[in-house]
Amino acid sequence: MAEVRYPVEKLRNIGIAAHIDAGKTTTTERILYYTGKTHKIGEVHEGTAVMDWMEQEQERGITITSAATTCFWRDCRINIIDTPGHVDFTIEVERSLRVLDGCVALFGAVEGVEPQSETVWRQADRYHVPRIAFVNKMDRIGSAFESCVAQMRDRLGANAVPLQIPLGKEETFKGVIDLVLMKAYVFHDETLGAEFETIDIPAEDQEAAKKARDFLIEKVAEHDDHVMSKYIEGQPVSTEELMAGIRKATISIQITPVMCGASYKNKGIQQLLDAVVDYLPSPKDVPAIKGHKPRTDEAMECHPSESEPFAALVFKLAADRFAGGGNLSYIRIYSGRIDSGSYIYNVNSDSKDRVGRLVLMHANKREEIESAGCGNIVAVVGLKNVKTGDTLCDEKHPIQLESIFIPEPVMSLAIEPKTKADRDKLSMALQRMSAEDPTFRIRSNEETGQTIISGMGELHLEVVVDRMFREYGVSTNTGKPQVAYKETINGKAKAEGKYIRQTGGRGQYGHCVLEIEPLERGKGVEFVNKIVGGVIPREYISPIEDGIREAAQGGVLAGYPVVDVQVTLYDGSYHDVDSSEIAFKIAGSMAFKDASKRAKLVLLEPIMTIEVIVPEEYMGSIIGELNSRRCVIQEMGDRGNVKYVKALAPLAGMFGFAGSIRSLSQGRATPSPMEFHSYKEVPQLIAKGIIEGNS
Repeated sequence: MAEVRYPVEKLRNIGIAAHIDAGKTTTTERILYYTGKTHKIGEVHEGTAVMDWMEQEQERGITITSAATTCFWRDCRINIIDTPGHVDFTIEVERSLRVLDGCVALFGAVEGVEPQSETVWRQADRYHVPRIAFVNKMDRIGSAFESCVAQMRDRLGANAVPLQIPLGKEETFKGVIDLVLMKAYVFHDETLGAEFETIDIPAEDQEAAKKARDFLIEKVAEHDDHVMSKYIEGQPVSTEELMAGIRKATISIQITPVMCGASYKNKGIQQLLDAVVDYLPSPKDVPAIKGHKPRTDEAMECHPSESEPFAALVFKLAADRFAGGGNLSYIRIYSGRIDSGSYIYNVNSDSKDRVGRLVLMHANKREEIESAGCGNIVAVVGLKNVKTGDTLCDEKHPIQLESIFIPEPVMSLAIEPKTKADRDKLSMALQRMSAEDPTFRIRSNEETGQTIISGMGELHLEVVVDRMFREYGVSTNTGKPQVAYKETINGKAKAEGKYIRQTGGRGQYGHCVLEIEPLERGKGVEFVNKIVGGVIPREYISPIEDGIREAAQGGVLAGYPVVDVQVTLYDGSYHDVDSSEIAFKIAGSMAFKDASKRAKLVLLEPIMTIEVIVPEEYMGSIIGELNSRRCVIQEMGDRGNVKYVKALAPLAGMFGFAGSIRSLSQGRATPSPMEFHSYKEVPQLIAKGIIEGNS
């Protein structure tokens, strides 16, 4: 079908993001129901949620992959991405926030700001995404709206400003008080919240509502001169003026409007949709997307206009079962239009590609369209040589957009096919899944011949193995999960690599001299060429760098990748007849390994952040358990009627931790999913055992 065109200012690209179990998918299901996209509310706990369409999601009751859909509210088109809450699937949140203009951040009214809430908030900060906060589960025992808002200010540094306050609490929660219109909404349970009654604010709530509205006006006035002048003069601020001020301050991320409700009980969703339309930005309201000319640093911008040249970012790949093993490429269009059957240019692979078909996605269902304009999120069928983070554009007007931040995997395990028939299928399945998920990596251990897969945690790798069996019919055996250690240096060193072979005919000659020194954490391997005067011909510099990088990847101390090292090539020699690329590659590898051994090589391990919620009587036992696992306690405090403890934990010591603390607390302590923090040096005694075990 031809696409129904919506003006850019009538588009909203939003994500629903939060900690695991805060109610993201439940909220999205209500949005789809109230906007008429679905005619029956799906439930996560029943495995009937539209957005959790994968079998693994339905069985586990969690979101694993981000799902996109489109719905319509008050003559606006809203493109929604429902994202996972579990830290193992953080790449799904990362790539979604990269292409969204706004976000609804959910918080449980009982739990408040949880560890993954902080991660999502930082990701939204990284991409400057304006957001609305929605305090969910207001009907739960122990819900505390004011406490939740205070935590947003303290832990997230958010300028959280309520636009609503709850009407009733816990089991008496029946609606919300709107501080902009100064009206109350009472929801009818018998109509699944589709119908609600607008009433005057009850007498007992009027004082609290007036105080909260005054606070709202004061906060908006700080960022709106017109509202400020009226506020100072004591003049009333009209609804229109207040809404315009809220919108302006929200889009500029000066304030975070806070709403409340209970998604499962169908309360507050329509008002949240109104706020999305009223306060979150259209593609025209956010700054122009920045990029640069390919292969140069010349800055360029994409403006949200269909009259500009086409430019889009590929933010997700998914296997397309209906296209004979091809991919669905999810794209966000930043400027221009794209038509089915047209040709586009992939800047990253420097290749032209034909757009097979364009589809609008509704979770795993699709609707074919003929074309799509700027501001939209669509999927393209039939693109080849495309990866997550690639820029697609008009060949005559090339632009390279900023790619997506991809976190490093922290856990590995060995995998092998169960039968000969599975062997060929395994390779294909692994390649497909690594194309879909940039945090999933594959490598071969040359010494053992094993295939090693790496990911963001135990659950991530468990889901990968499960998907290979269900989607590709591959049965596998897996080893125990292993920690993804790394190696680095703590000092400077010089070394030369000389590879000379004489075999009767033409020989091999490669010779280079280099120096290595440490870099700060996270910098990888940097190669600097300081060769002058032609002591090594230019064509042999690249093979030397290749040899260095291969040696770094294979490890020197215990077979783990060497990282955070600067390698400077500054001397060498060559032979007119015997020199070759392979000889210089081997020489580069030899020199790097030799220099690394002299430069105080050490082992690094991934350190995770973990939080445990625990009743006070078990606090001593839990802290003892954390200390026994080499954890460093960062923070302890009260959360309602329970305690919490935050710690930095070496991943190697955390296997079986959840089971241990459950047995220590009679099942009453709850650990949060671990989140990667940094790489730190392994204590010498432990490092010695790891190195000996790998030698």
